[in-house]
Amino acid sequence: QVQLVESGGGSVQAGGSLRLSCAASRYTYSTYSMAWFRQSLGKEREGVASLSRYGTTISYADSVKDRFIISQDSAKNTLYLQLNSLKPEDTAMYYCAAAWGQVPNGRGLRSGPYEYWGRGTQVTVFS
Repeated sequence: QVQLVESGGGSVQAGGSLRLSCAASRYTYSTYSMAWFRQSLGKEREGVASLSRYGTTISYADSVKDRFIISQDSAKNTLYLQLNSLKPEDTAMYYCAAAWGQVPNGRGLRSGPYEYWGRGTQVTVFS
């Protein structure tokens, strides 16, 4: 089992940047697939970015490609999401998720494979 705690959210003007962090309670680099999801009011949860075990496969939603960067620090058991060129439509609660083992190819941005979730951190982008 792993506990996940997100931080780094806040309010930022459009065009600005934020870095979200997700601290895991145990070592995840070689044992868990990790991902970031977001959910805004009235919408379904959306996969934003995913990172396979060992960081060998990275996936991004089309809506954030070339603006967001997912990374991890294995020594700190921490997952990051760098949010650049933020837009008002990026406003959402952002969640960190973990799946034991390798998430099948093509399913990294789908919520089904992920067993562990953080409580989220709010990102608000104003114009």
